[in-house]
Amino acid sequence: MTPRELFRTAIIRNAAAIVVAHNHPSGDPRPSEADIRATREVVQAGRIVRIEVLDHVVIGQSGPDHPRPWASLRELGIFY
Repeated sequence: MTPRELFRTAIIRNAAAIVVAHNHPSGDPRPSEADIRATREVVQAGRIVRIEVLDHVVIGQSGPDHPRPWASLRELGIFY
């Protein structure tokens, strides 16, 4: 999904902010490099259209290396 597609509904609904979320079918909620790149692109686009991206959450399953079944990219410090 492109930032244009992502923000379309937010713009139509006059949203001030959005939260992005997606799942990893592998079950591992840790963000991939592609997730990190996409998040930074979406945050940058949000700044341009003045819609804040509050978080990007990746949903999976908990495991020994990741006790929670989700990961917050904001919490991980991915936003700049």
